[in-house]
Amino acid sequence: MRNDFASVFPLKRSRAHEVVTGGAGFVFAAIVAGMTDRKTTGTPNLDKKLPVGSGPQGGGLAGTVVWCCENRKPTLNPEGLLPYCDPGRFLITRTQTHLDVLASAETALRSGAVPLVVAEVSERVGLTEGRRLQLAAEAGRSTAVLIVPDGGGSNAAETRWQCRAVMTEDGLENRVFNPLAVESFDSTHWRWSLIKNKTGTLSEWIVRWDAATRRVIVVSEIGG
Repeated sequence: MRNDFASVFPLKRSRAHEVVTGGAGFVFAAIVAGMTDRKTTGTPNLDKKLPVGSGPQGGGLAGTVVWCCENRKPTLNPEGLLPYCDPGRFLITRTQTHLDVLASAETALRSGAVPLVVAEVSERVGLTEGRRLQLAAEAGRSTAVLIVPDGGGSNAAETRWQCRAVMTEDGLENRVFNPLAVESFDSTHWRWSLIKNKTGTLSEWIVRWDAATRRVIVVSEIGG
């Protein structure tokens, strides 16, 4: 059974989602942030799934993205984010430990004040922690994206994604977004693999980001 990309992206709001860490994983989180400040996708069925705060009726700090990470993590570079989202909308919270990151994310989600919370986690997310984040997202009608280590996700997550650069025709790997880099990157292609899905099947797609329209363009479906 093939999985329609539009049924899983944009991410369902009021849910906790995960993406495996890595350069292209940061791209995924940045693109979700970039789409959060859209007022409409032009497609009513998709508009319903946009995070609260991103549409005309959004409340709170509409469009603000809370990004939680540990103090030891490198600082996000605004110029590296620019191809995908407005870094001026980011509120960065830095904590001492992995558990503090999860606690900060839970607080931000439950508050309902922001539409999107991104959390960089350095250790495995346990089932209890994952459920707490899921309940907080539901309570605050906010969306969570956890950037998790490979094999470190929680069974409570709504979806889990793995994102990798694809090979170009000349055999060279496309350049991958680096959130710490000073230079900006041109549009590249990625392989987005849906490796966990609570409500449907798994699949993968080759996609690219259209910065002008703030849309993810599906180039081809390669699995399902």
